[in-house]
Amino acid sequence: PESQGDGSKTAETEDGANAEMKEAMATEPEKKAEDKAGDDAKVGNGSVEGSDGKDAAEAPALDPAPSNDKDATPPAADPMDLSPLPRKERKLIDFRNKVYVAPLTTVGNLPFRRIMKKFGADITCGEMAVATQLLSGNAGEWALLKRHPDEDVFGIQIAGGFPDQFARVSEVLEKEIEADFVDLNLGCPIDVICDKGAGAALMLREKKLKNCLLEISRTLSCPFTMKIRTGWDEGKPFAHNLVPKVQGWQIPGLSAIMLHGRSRLQRYSRLADWDYIERVAASQSPDHPRIPLIGNGDVFSYSDYEEKMAREGINATAMLARGALIKPWLPTEIKEQRNWDISATERLDLLKDFVRFGLEHWGSDQQGVNSTRRFLLEWLSFLYRYVPVGMLEVLPQQMNQRPPLHMCGRNDLETLMLSRNCADWIKISEMLLGPVPEGFRFEPKHKASAYKYQ
Repeated sequence: PESQGDGSKTAETEDGANAEMKEAMATEPEKKAEDKAGDDAKVGNGSVEGSDGKDAAEAPALDPAPSNDKDATPPAADPMDLSPLPRKERKLIDFRNKVYVAPLTTVGNLPFRRIMKKFGADITCGEMAVATQLLSGNAGEWALLKRHPDEDVFGIQIAGGFPDQFARVSEVLEKEIEADFVDLNLGCPIDVICDKGAGAALMLREKKLKNCLLEISRTLSCPFTMKIRTGWDEGKPFAHNLVPKVQGWQIPGLSAIMLHGRSRLQRYSRLADWDYIERVAASQSPDHPRIPLIGNGDVFSYSDYEEKMAREGINATAMLARGALIKPWLPTEIKEQRNWDISATERLDLLKDFVRFGLEHWGSDQQGVNSTRRFLLEWLSFLYRYVPVGMLEVLPQQMNQRPPLHMCGRNDLETLMLSRNCADWIKISEMLLGPVPEGFRFEPKHKASAYKYQ
C-alpha cells in the first residue's frame, strides 16, 4: 500500500510539473514581448538596465534600432550651397620681347597664321569678329575664331558698340572658345563698322567704353587688351588724354593697350607717328599702375623694330601688321637681326605651304579650292610690294616704298612676283591650284587704286 501511495503521489507530482511547464511555455512569448517593449521604452528614455542592476548611465549608449516604417519622416538633408563658384584665375600674358602678329582682316586667316608661326611668330590673333554677328550665330563669323594647335599663344578680336553686346558675347566666348586673351577693337576705320558705334567710333564715347570694359572684365576669366588709334582726325589726336583716363579706371584684367600710330581718317596712308606714340606712353599717371603700351605701325625690318622699341615707355613688342603681309619671314629677321635675301624659289615654297594649309582648312573640294585661291590672291596683292634685298640700293626697304613699274627680277619667277598686275597674280595661283574658270576676274577686297585690275 505504501508503494502504491508513493506511486500515486509521484504521478500527481509529474502531472503538476507538466502543467507548470506548459503554462510557462505558453506565457514565454508574452514575457519576451513585454521584455522587448520594456527595453525599447528604456532605450527611448535614454537608460538601459545592466545585468548587475546598475543604471545605463554607466553603460555605453545604444543606437536606436532602424525603423521600417515607410511613413517615417526622413532625416533633414544638409542645406544646398548656393554661393557662386570661385572665378578662374587670370593667366597674364607677357608681351615683352615677343613677335605679335596683329589681327588682319581677310588676309590674317588661319593658314596665314600657320605660315607666321613657321617663321617664328610668338603671339597670333584671329581676324576681327563683329559681336552682333557672333550673337546671331553667323557661321562665317564664328569660323574667324578657330585656333590651330600650332598657335600656342592665341587671341581673338571683337568689335562692338554697346556694353550689353560685350556682356553677352563675353558669356558665350567664356563657354565656347579657348583663347589666351581677347582684344577689343577700337581702331577699325571702316565706315560700316564705325556707323554702328563700333571700331574707332567707340573711342569717342568714353562712358560707353568704360562700361564695355567693365562688362568684359566681369565675365571673362582670361586677360583682355584694347587696340586704339591716335584719334579721329590727324590734326586732333586725343589718345594722350584717353589712355590716362583708362588707366585711372583701373579695370581688372586689362593687360595692354595697342596704339596704331595713325588716325581713323588716315586709315593706312602716310607713315605711323611714333613720336606721338611715345608721347602717349609718357602720359600715364604715376599714381596708378601702368598699363603696358604696345606701338603699332610700319615695323618692316629688324632695324625698324630696334629703333622703335628704344623709345621710352613703349613695351618691347614687335607688333606686325602689313609688314607681315609683305614679308611673312619678318619674325625671323627680327629674331636673327639680319636682312634676309630670300630667293623667289623659297617664296614659292611658302606659297605652296599656304595652299596646303588652305586646302586643309577650307576643304579640297571645288568650294575649298575657290576659297583658297581667293585668299591666296588677296595675299599676293601685298606680297608683290617686296623688293628683294639683293636689288636694293639702300637698306632696308621702307613700308611706303613700292617696286618700280615693270621692274625685272633676277629670274623669271622673281619678275613675275614683282608684278602689280592682277593677271600675273592669277597666273601664280594657277601654278599652285590649276587653271581658273573662263572669264575669272579678281579685284582685291581693300580696293586700293594701285591694285585695280586693268
